[in-house]
Amino acid sequence: MNIQNHIITNIPIFEIEDSFEKILEFFKGNTFSHIAIVEKGRFIGAFSENDVEIADSKTKIEDYRYDLETFFVRKETNWLDVLEAFARNEANLLPILGENEEVLGYYDLTDIVAVFIDTPFFTDPGNILMVATGIKDYSFSEIAQIVESNNSRLIGGFITDVQNDVVQVTIKISSSNFNEVVQTFRRYNYHILFGNNDDQFLEDLKQRSDYLDKYLNV
Repeated sequence: MNIQNHIITNIPIFEIEDSFEKILEFFKGNTFSHIAIVEKGRFIGAFSENDVEIADSKTKIEDYRYDLETFFVRKETNWLDVLEAFARNEANLLPILGENEEVLGYYDLTDIVAVFIDTPFFTDPGNILMVATGIKDYSFSEIAQIVESNNSRLIGGFITDVQNDVVQVTIKISSSNFNEVVQTFRRYNYHILFGNNDDQFLEDLKQRSDYLDKYLNV
């Protein structure tokens, strides 16, 4: 997926010798989380909007050198790593560096998320299924095999959470044989956290429960 055509070049880059008042004016006019700071043309860090309150407008950016955050991405960084950088640094604006540590521009979180949403994972018709299993038992090849063994198609998937040695995986599959896929995951001891076509399983369970109640009351 090519995201380089989403590089923004009309957002300012500040010099370490600039007055801090320039940064204050920048953050007053937008909702960006960070802005890049350079020294002699080389990136030295990003100033966070969260630190504006501790600053004095009469000072220079130089006075806050050690408050700068040093995250960035490269022009060739893939889109998944770009999304990770946004999340890891709680940022909505990412500096993009060139070979000589110069700032080429920025990625805006809104633009990159829009690219992600335009992928087949979101645009192709299908059903979302969220499963959980022990991290030692996790195998994406097994997940794919379970889906495909039921004559369904795996459209995409990714790990959405890892906690207490349990991995959570969200997948999207074609609509055909969805309930069979869900049942196979259960037989393989996967815990079903969410399935947007899981109503059939619940209905079947309810019918069996009603039948058992009737049997016991005979």
